[in-house]
Amino acid sequence: MNLPGKTLRCVLAATAALLISPPSLAHADIYVIANSALAVRVDDIRLIYTGDMELFGSKKIRSLDNRSAQQEFLSKVLGLNVDRYDSLWTMKCFRDGLTPPTVKENDSEVIAYVQKTPGAIGYVTSAPPPDVLLLKKF
Repeated sequence: MNLPGKTLRCVLAATAALLISPPSLAHADIYVIANSALAVRVDDIRLIYTGDMELFGSKKIRSLDNRSAQQEFLSKVLGLNVDRYDSLWTMKCFRDGLTPPTVKENDSEVIAYVQKTPGAIGYVTSAPPPDVLLLKKF
């Protein structure tokens, strides 16, 4: 099968999401964090993670999913389950040409990326360090 680059990334992201199911957390706190240069509003979190907000001013938003906390985040923050979220992003990929959030494996990977990447936003289950912006604790 010979697919264009963006389409192939969408197919691979959807396939990976179906093959790898994140472990369930027992009602952990979710901290939504952002690079200190990205001062989005709490109301923007849902828009970002559903693909309805890609830019903040002229800055590209770089959203991250945290595989180890994804189920808890989706349930608490977006009111979605993993299947619905994956379907939403599959549709956004093919219909709108959007790229889903980059998946990081755990809190430390998300924090490290957010610290060094302007426009980055992610979520973790551990209290974030002071050099990132805490948008909301759920």
